[in-house]
Amino acid sequence: MLRAAGVGSGDEVIVPAYGNGEVAEAVVLAGAMPVFADIDPETYCLSPEAVDAVATTRTAAVIAVHRFGNQADIAGLQAVRSGLVVLEQDEPEAPGDGLVRRRAHALYLSARLTGVATPAENPAHRYQRYVVRVPGNGRPDRDAFARALRAKGVECRVPVKTPLHRTPKFWRDTELPETERAADETLALPVDAWLTRRELQRIVSACNALGGLLTAAF
Repeated sequence: MLRAAGVGSGDEVIVPAYGNGEVAEAVVLAGAMPVFADIDPETYCLSPEAVDAVATTRTAAVIAVHRFGNQADIAGLQAVRSGLVVLEQDEPEAPGDGLVRRRAHALYLSARLTGVATPAENPAHRYQRYVVRVPGNGRPDRDAFARALRAKGVECRVPVKTPLHRTPKFWRDTELPETERAADETLALPVDAWLTRRELQRIVSACNALGGLLTAAF
């Protein structure tokens, strides 16, 4: 997509640092320079305001990654600059029935979880992942919370362990506060289509018990 858009040597391409390295690596392979911009704290997708803040005369394109089932603000990104190429990358989509069940499970969790901050309600959210934020003191509490959940038999994953601008390969001396906060606080809980109501109830009970203890300690 980058080569088809005419992106190459000497160009800059704005990408999110919150995610894996595939997008940034594709920019490097095209001969361009990846530039990291901050994310919107609710969608985890690129923030148009943050993109505008880092755009320069060398900026040739923006790659908007739709994250966890949230849709990036494409119209907002296109409005940053006339003629700016906005490319999109989506995550694998669940089948129709699976998508309906995942959404139903996500809404069930959001209505009952009190020990974590649940995703912002959005009818367009596809819930490829159900990502919450753990209250407390950032990464140490999130990691302890995840270990405690696993000990209770609840599988969970840290979606982004280290933002790209803090990795050796893509290190940048720049501050991306929302990206760094998300990497420290987010946790993906199970929302798979095959989950039973009893398993969903177990997730709620485990999270609420631990979250209540964490909240009371701060």
